[in-house]
Amino acid sequence: MPLFGSHLSIAGGYFKAVDAAAALGLHTVQLFTKNNNQWAGKPLTDEDVRLFRDALARTGIQRPCAHDSYLINLASPDDVLWQKSLDALVHELERAEALGLEGVVMHPGSYVKSSEEEGLQKIVAGLDEAHRRTKGFRCQYWLETTAGQGTNLGNRFEHLAFILKQVQEPERLGICVDTCHIFAAGYPLQSPDEYAATMDEFDRTIGIERIRAWHINDSKKPLGSRVDRHEHIGEGCLGLEPFRHLVNDPRFAQTPMYLETEKGERDGVNLDAMNLSTLNSLISPSTGRTAKKQKQA
Repeated sequence: MPLFGSHLSIAGGYFKAVDAAAALGLHTVQLFTKNNNQWAGKPLTDEDVRLFRDALARTGIQRPCAHDSYLINLASPDDVLWQKSLDALVHELERAEALGLEGVVMHPGSYVKSSEEEGLQKIVAGLDEAHRRTKGFRCQYWLETTAGQGTNLGNRFEHLAFILKQVQEPERLGICVDTCHIFAAGYPLQSPDEYAATMDEFDRTIGIERIRAWHINDSKKPLGSRVDRHEHIGEGCLGLEPFRHLVNDPRFAQTPMYLETEKGERDGVNLDAMNLSTLNSLISPSTGRTAKKQKQA
């Protein structure tokens, strides 16, 4: 059975995201370690770390991760912005390591006015330097698949494969697959055959074992639109079937799956709880029984 989670707010303290996840019946949580629209964040205190780690132990929430700042662009041809992005990315991993997170999800970057190849080379150089500055860290960078809007890289599996092949320490990287993004990028998921073909292509190009997490989002836009617009599970162009395939895929039985859907309420029902209920309804009895046996063993 997958480890369902959501991206939750740290307002009032990092531990608040953990408590909110537990209250929703989630297994894991994703968070920002600082304001995602600012370059710098206030320093983490020992108390921040203690309260967060205590909350994990108290609630049983496991395998938490972070998402990096949307300002970061490691593919930028602008040397000043690239250096600023590198420094910020290192800062993100330092904060995540202190909190005991498993990974920092990062968008590969946008090549803007250069080229795909130049952008990918800049990403490789940036990751190599970031790894050099964070020797011995357990927390990893997780490259996220993208929809491919504008000049964003990561919408083709080949982009991620290039990065993994070229970096000096590929074992320190993982992949976070976003269902909305790969669908918008042109990878079909609806029928069993389409889902299997897309997963086979990922496995051939990158390797299924590289997947550390999923972002589970429906898409407001159709297949191949290259537009990143998330929708609630089963209410967009993907529909329910891709999520049925995913949550019953034994390869991802213990892989964190984070909702990045709209927050709030609908008719008095928490939207994360609504999406979680939908996902749970798609799990076949046999998948649930297998997961229970694995947990008991």
